[in-house]
Amino acid sequence: MPRGRRERTDNEGMFWPGYVDVLSTLLLVVTFLLSIFMIAQYYVSQQASGKDDALRRLNRQIAQLTELLSLEKGKGQSAIDELASLTASLASLKAENVRLSGLLGAGDVEGKAAGAKVAALSGEIDEQKKLSSEAMAKVDLLNQQLLALRRQIAALNDALAASESKEKESQDRIQDLGKRLNIALARQVQELQRYRSDFFGRLNTLLAGRKDIRVVGDRFVFQSEVLFPSGQAQMTPEGLSTLDALAAAIIDLEKQIPSEINWSLRVDGHTDIRPIKSPQFPSNWELASARAISVVQYLISRGVAPRHLFAAGFGEFQPLEEGTGEDVLRRNRRIELRLTDR
Repeated sequence: MPRGRRERTDNEGMFWPGYVDVLSTLLLVVTFLLSIFMIAQYYVSQQASGKDDALRRLNRQIAQLTELLSLEKGKGQSAIDELASLTASLASLKAENVRLSGLLGAGDVEGKAAGAKVAALSGEIDEQKKLSSEAMAKVDLLNQQLLALRRQIAALNDALAASESKEKESQDRIQDLGKRLNIALARQVQELQRYRSDFFGRLNTLLAGRKDIRVVGDRFVFQSEVLFPSGQAQMTPEGLSTLDALAAAIIDLEKQIPSEINWSLRVDGHTDIRPIKSPQFPSNWELASARAISVVQYLISRGVAPRHLFAAGFGEFQPLEEGTGEDVLRRNRRIELRLTDR
C-alpha cells in the first residue's frame, strides 16, 4: 500500500504542471489574438482613406491574420488533443479510484482524498472545455471579420475603378473641348487678320503720301511730330485732324467685325533715348504714357467705343532702330496702333 501511494503521488506531480502550462498557453494565445485583431482593426480604420496604399496594407493584414488564424487552429487542435489526453487520464484515475475504494473500503481517508482530486480534476476539465469553446467562437468571429474586410476591399476596388473611369472620361472631354476652343480661336484670329488687313489698307488710302505715317509689320506708326509738339502730350491741330480720319476708320471697323470677336486697338507711346525731366513728366515713361492716353481719349471723343481701346507707354525701351543720329531718334519717337485680340 505505501508503494501504491508513492506511485500515485508521483503521477499527480507529473500531470498537474503540464495541465497548467497548456491552460496558460491557451489563454496567452487568445489574448495575443485579440490584441492583434484590435490593432489590425485600428490600423485598417486609420488607413482606409488611402486608395492604392490602403489596399496594399489591407492585403498584407489579411495575409498576417490568415497566418495567425492557421496558427490558432493548430494550437486549438493541440488543445483538443490535450483535452483528449486529460480525459483518458481522468478515466484512468477513476478506475484507480474504484480499485483503491475496493481495497481500502468506504472509510478509507486516502480514497476519499483521491475522489476529491478526481472531482476537482473533472471540474478543471470542464473549465478547459469551456475555454476551448470560447476560443473556437472567437476564431469564428475572426473569420467573419476577415470576410467583412475582404468585402470592404472589394468595394474600395470597385470605387477606385469607377473613379479612374470618370477621370478618363473627364480628360477626354477636356481634350475635345480644348480642340474645339483652339479651332474657334484660330478661326477668330484668321477673321481678325482679315479685318486688320482691310483696316490698314483703308488707313493707307486715307493717309496716302504721308512719309511720317507708315506701316511697320502689323503696326501703323505715326511719328510723334505729326501729333504732338516736342516734349508735350497735348495734340496739335494737325494731329487732331489726322486722328479724325483714324477715328472714322475705326468706327467703320467696329461695324464690320462681328460682336463675338473680342478685339482691341492698342495705342503705344514711345520716346527716343534722350531723357526728359520736367514737373509734368519726370521721365520718358510718363511722357510716352500720357501721349498714348491723349490719343485714346480723343478717339473716344470722336465716337470710338472705349471697350475697343487701351493705352500703353514704353518710354525709350522699345526703339525701332539703334543709334543716336537725329533721323534715328525721330523715327523712334512715335505712336503705334496695333489691332489685337483680347
